[in-house]
Amino acid sequence: MFAINFYSSVFGEMLRQGRKTATIRLGDKREKYQEGQIVWLTVGRRFGTRRKVATAIIDRVEFKRLSEVTPREIERDNPVLRRHEELLDFLAKIYGRKISLDDQVTVIHFSRIEEGPEAPVSVLTEPE
Repeated sequence: MFAINFYSSVFGEMLRQGRKTATIRLGDKREKYQEGQIVWLTVGRRFGTRRKVATAIIDRVEFKRLSEVTPREIERDNPVLRRHEELLDFLAKIYGRKISLDDQVTVIHFSRIEEGPEAPVSVLTEPE
């Protein structure tokens, strides 16, 4: 089982509510994350305790320059951000280095998987 971990606990609630549906990661992560893959969404520090927030399926994985990331993808990664400048500052804090629009990133789109009782299934019967 693979996990997509988020360092900030702020994202825990966004993940639970379904407001965060993508993550933007520096570098090429296409080998690690693939469409259709089931992953845990976790929150916690690197080398520390992490908490599973949800299970998700990866819908799409895109490798591109940061300048090609759309405003909608920025919002799906962090609902409080809208512009590239805000994303650059945010990523610089996470990665601890200067980030530019020329940096290559992987945008991973995912959908939460609801766990719990199954939805009722209708059974169609043919008239006799």
